[in-house]
Amino acid sequence: MSIASFYWINSGRLTKQHDIPQKARFITGGISPDHCRWISRWPKGGECCLRSGVSCLVEILLMHPLDVVKTSIYGFYKGILPPILAETPKRAVKFFTFEQYKKLLSLTGLPAGLALSVAGLGSGLTEALVVNPFEVVKVGLQANRDSFQVQPSTFAQARNIINADGFGLRGLNKGLTSTLGRHGVFNMIYFGFYFNVKDAIPASQDPTLEFLRKFAIGLASGTISSCVNIPFDVAKSRIQAPQPIPGEIKYRTCFQTMGLVYREEGYLALYKGLVPKIMRLGPGGAVMLLVYEYVSGWLNKNW
Repeated sequence: MSIASFYWINSGRLTKQHDIPQKARFITGGISPDHCRWISRWPKGGECCLRSGVSCLVEILLMHPLDVVKTSIYGFYKGILPPILAETPKRAVKFFTFEQYKKLLSLTGLPAGLALSVAGLGSGLTEALVVNPFEVVKVGLQANRDSFQVQPSTFAQARNIINADGFGLRGLNKGLTSTLGRHGVFNMIYFGFYFNVKDAIPASQDPTLEFLRKFAIGLASGTISSCVNIPFDVAKSRIQAPQPIPGEIKYRTCFQTMGLVYREEGYLALYKGLVPKIMRLGPGGAVMLLVYEYVSGWLNKNW
């Protein structure tokens, strides 16, 4: 995205705070001189979907094989269709809702850094509602160990889930609470850390160094977020995958699953799959933001 510096208007002085889209405009009418308000002209919906779609496709194609490692060793690109179908609206929801929550929170008087994290939390919760059905189908496909014998298609798998358990919390929305926790916590840290640290570290005039600066911050953001939210991810996988004993539901809810895993397998079991998760979402988080920003810059120059 083409980025310009954002300034708070405070008692007639301009003080640099953080980055917002270049098209942002500022208003001060009817506002106390001790506060500021800003309203942005957001990108067109089609432009937002395009930049989000490109960033998600690049990120999935590069990182999906590592996601498969967490669940199954069979077929690196197995179950890739559901995330591809989910990622375009998911990324659009992720970034669009983040900007909207950030806009609303600017009216509350929260410190800018805290507002970015809270906006990230809101975007993560919204994103989880959109993506959870796709996750249920994806995990079901990846957990099928007989992939090279009898493997249903993506749509057949979704149809089977709906016919067996419906659309509710035992069917296509199974594990919703865990998905809310996973995405909410991840986005809260991901956006809050990235934008606050990016503002704290001066930008470089050298394009290569600037690229490396943003990539390093994005890498750290994705890595830290992954380390913090992985217990929710473990719970989600246990709930959405086939149960250990067919016909018996062992893993029911998010925190019940976390407690059960802790009692039966120990604390470290809540961090199973951390290494491949970091390998995927660390660089994947950096790739997603960088592709989004650079595609946005290209669109701003050519559209």
